[in-house]
Amino acid sequence: MSPINRTLLAVVFLTVAAAQSPEPPLSDSRLSVHALVREDIFAGLLADDLERFSRGEKNIQLLLENRPSEKANLLAWRGTATLYRAVRAHEKDRAGEFQHHYRLALDLFSQAYQLDPGGGGVTAITGGTYAILGDRLPKENRAAAWSQAYDSYQALWKQQAPVVEKLPVHLRGELLAGLAQSAQRTGRAQEMAQYLDKILELLRDTPYEPVAKEWKRNPEAAAATSITCRTCHESGRLAARIAALNSK
Repeated sequence: MSPINRTLLAVVFLTVAAAQSPEPPLSDSRLSVHALVREDIFAGLLADDLERFSRGEKNIQLLLENRPSEKANLLAWRGTATLYRAVRAHEKDRAGEFQHHYRLALDLFSQAYQLDPGGGGVTAITGGTYAILGDRLPKENRAAAWSQAYDSYQALWKQQAPVVEKLPVHLRGELLAGLAQSAQRTGRAQEMAQYLDKILELLRDTPYEPVAKEWKRNPEAAAATSITCRTCHESGRLAARIAALNSK
């Protein structure tokens, strides 16, 4: 992701973070583990808010103890957190720390897949993580990261293609954007073009449309920008979910 895009995402997320800072209610079994940890974890990934990010890491551990049936998904989230730790170490020129966290992240993603090989949650977390962090890894690790992202999005496409038009904008957009970007990053220009056409067809008047148009107009721009995470974590997402559950 280019520095400009990362800065813009950080500004957006910092605005969102202010409305999403209350402690997630871990004991509320109506909420998925994804809803409970993703906002704090993404506060680190997108805005480098280490206070909230560390809270997310702590909550992953607490949920592993309290919701053992969700171990696969939670290990995948821990893999995301650990890969971000690796990226931060790399960007601060701490090679040994990077290698430690990077190897641990790979192992956590592997454990998650072993526990739930066909799980959509694990696949989505893995693909999304590499889509956000792949370009921030050392050059020698990027090809493997984007290859994993491509495989993850292809697996999700097999599961969700029949219902893609019925998915909420966020899920539909991130699926198609992930397919397009992972195809571009792995040298599959024809596939990228097909997914961009899908975005223009199925995501008109959304934040994904202008980027898809720019990528089609200027393919060179695709290598320097990101099309993913255009609707990530809109303001009050967890709070809105809790309010909806309480109103029933």
